Amino acid sequence: MAEQHPEPNYGGVWWFLLALTIAEVLVAMPWLGIAHMPKVVLLVGLALSKASLVALYFMHLRFERSTLLVIASTPLIICAFLLFMLMPDQGGMERTSEIRAEKAQSSGH
Repeated sequence: MAEQHPEPNYGGVWWFLLALTIAEVLVAMPWLGIAHMPKVVLLVGLALSKASLVALYFMHLRFERSTLLVIASTPLIICAFLLFMLMPDQGGMERTSEIRAEKAQSSGH
């Protein structure tokens, strides 16, 4: 038999999601002058918090076992790992394009 749990305050969760959405729109505005990388980090953080709220309350996952947390966090850990492992390759691509441009200028093309 399923265990009983209290009914969540859906209205409160909805208002909180609305506030997070307004915060996302404000962060994305160019007149705030937020640099690109902090803006991206803020937007991803806000999106993850909204997705977590939807999953926890509207999908009723707040009352599931802790193994669900492990299952949900595994893709995030893998994504972060791959992102940091590929960062050195991103820097190498920029340097080679600069070297090619310098060689092209020095050869007279």
